[in-house]
Amino acid sequence: MSNEQKFRSGFVAIVGRPNVGKSTFLNRVLGRKIAIMSDKAQTTRNKIQGVVTDNDSQTVFIDTPGIHKPKHELGKFMTDLALGTLNQVDVVLFMTPANEKIGPGDRFIIEHLKRVKKPVFLVINKIDLIKKDELLEVVGNFKSEHEFDGVIPISAVSGENIDTLLDVVKENLDEGPQFYPTDFITDHPERFIISEMIREKVLHLTHEEVPHSVAVVIDEIYREGDKDLINVAATIVVERKSQKGILIGAGGKMLKEIGSLARKDIINLLGSKIYLELWVKVQKDWRNKKIHLTDFGYSEKEY
Repeated sequence: MSNEQKFRSGFVAIVGRPNVGKSTFLNRVLGRKIAIMSDKAQTTRNKIQGVVTDNDSQTVFIDTPGIHKPKHELGKFMTDLALGTLNQVDVVLFMTPANEKIGPGDRFIIEHLKRVKKPVFLVINKIDLIKKDELLEVVGNFKSEHEFDGVIPISAVSGENIDTLLDVVKENLDEGPQFYPTDFITDHPERFIISEMIREKVLHLTHEEVPHSVAVVIDEIYREGDKDLINVAATIVVERKSQKGILIGAGGKMLKEIGSLARKDIINLLGSKIYLELWVKVQKDWRNKKIHLTDFGYSEKEY
């Protein structure tokens, strides 16, 4: 970097309704998985920070929980967390899927975006699922709702137009310091990412009320002496005994499958052999009790 070239840095919030592809986008930008993905709504529960650094800039992306009308204390925490991020960042990316019509959830978010003083860009994701003439209609509908600072169509799955989006973001960052080391990709501790990887497998393998009733707590992570083996013990928390039975499965089959799939992701994260031990515990109505929300990591102080 030349002496004349300024280093830009800043924080960028990714907001939108649940299940619009925010986590897929963040993982694509980082080139590795730190945010979990699922076709079930409200997958992300905490702010997930991912850091992208190049020769003349550092962008800290914040993947927020999907903004929705809360039905319990956990939902309220998630929505408040996402909305509270809007005025703490330098750029806001409002993401919406190209293959869905604008709805009440989008309009609810747009009303909050109208009060944001920083640049707000409309990011239309999943353009690989529609035709170009349909895209023009989607853009027109959103422009009639709010005057965005720009519109960027992308596909987080294929990577189409991602580089353009990153360039636009960089152009809207001010001169600033490098907050994190060059090889740093997230400020979340390993135990948080591991707990999310386990929860993702529950989301993929279970149905109906079970996925949203689950929290994962990492009890311990340790290496035995000089062995190339890391021991991970985790507890999957549910709200009812019936849910515990579903998660364990006949002869422990479901729990074994969750562990097997999660182990592969954890090995990729830690680069070491893993011994993963999973337990299931019932904590009645934990999503409505603030003391349990804090215990299970859903607290502003935690992240």
